[in-house]
Amino acid sequence: MEIRVIQPRLNEAIFGVKTRAHLLHQTVVMQLANRRAGSASTKSKGFVSGGGKKPWRQKGTGRARSGSIRSPIWVGGGTIFGPTPRDYSYRLPRTARREALLSALSVKNRDGKIIVVDKLELEEAKTKILVKALAEIKVTSALIVIGEPDVKIERSARNLPKVKVLRAEGLNVYDLLRYDHLILTEGALKRLEERLAA
Repeated sequence: MEIRVIQPRLNEAIFGVKTRAHLLHQTVVMQLANRRAGSASTKSKGFVSGGGKKPWRQKGTGRARSGSIRSPIWVGGGTIFGPTPRDYSYRLPRTARREALLSALSVKNRDGKIIVVDKLELEEAKTKILVKALAEIKVTSALIVIGEPDVKIERSARNLPKVKVLRAEGLNVYDLLRYDHLILTEGALKRLEERLAA
């Protein structure tokens, strides 16, 4: 497989905007929050089994009054204010998400980390073929964005910890900032410009 790098004229309205660091931060925090399972769970005293009977009578024993062996101050008792399952997800306004994506693309462009190729076609889904092709253009960490679904490329990159393949519609700020280089096919670039040109 040979990667042919091309030098298209990038749209300044997409790849040349002012960097808005606070939006980049807010968008990454939102994306990571949306990935959280929110499944942490503890039992309060009402959910711990046992403890239905009062351990001893209220008065006359000389001990502190107690109503249940599942009280939070007892060993084996419930948890006070412990975590319960919840949904951490939220969404920033659409314009904020769009501006953050433009900022991330512009940062990559200013750093000279965007590589546009005419196409990416593998003879077969083999990781070593993709590794060799990336080595030829001196890239070790890359986010590869393709215009159309391609099972061969997606499978070839699956085992590479520093390479990820996304379709154009799935491009996001977190992955853009996570990998050193952004590799775009011509088809992906066209789709990206159509999506963000408005």
